[in-house]
Amino acid sequence: MEDLFLLRYFLAGFFTFVAVFYTALIQHKKRSHQPVVTMGPTYSCHWWNHLAFRVFRAAIWLVSVLIALHPPVYDYLLPLEGLRIVSLQWTGAALLLIGFSIAVGANFSLGKQWRSGILDYETHALVEQGLYRISRNPGYIGVAIAQVGFLLALPSLFSLICLLVGLAALHKQTQLEEAFLNARYKERYLAYQNLVPRWL
Repeated sequence: MEDLFLLRYFLAGFFTFVAVFYTALIQHKKRSHQPVVTMGPTYSCHWWNHLAFRVFRAAIWLVSVLIALHPPVYDYLLPLEGLRIVSLQWTGAALLLIGFSIAVGANFSLGKQWRSGILDYETHALVEQGLYRISRNPGYIGVAIAQVGFLLALPSLFSLICLLVGLAALHKQTQLEEAFLNARYKERYLAYQNLVPRWL
């Protein structure tokens, strides 16, 4: 990482910004007095998915900051030497920005319905506008793009594991949410499923 001085500071700054952004968003949403974050029942699949995301998000942020402060930390992540190409790594940085932008766009498309996890309450509504007219899971597409970007920007066994665990968790979370929406909205959600693809 010695030859990518700017990149390592970009990664530390990017993941710090993402952490601050979502912390601020959650605090803002809490002012509406509606729950916005849930992990589901302890030890359920929903719970494990959220735990995996929380642990890996924290680990990615910590690793990025440590590398910015002390570049030799990167060697402990078992670098994937074949992917250590400057142009490819900066492409990964661009994918991080693109993925984050898509995820934020999806959050704003949800408006007051935005939440992290499956929450069933009276004012829950099915969102079919904005990015949700194009994909049933635009936010997760954004997260997946960003995860690929992280692997390219910081190619290592660590970032590869983050990608594989993240994609598996996204897939399972999508299945859990679809089961919930099918049970709640029945024919209306079925019609939405038939009209809009799960991904693209």
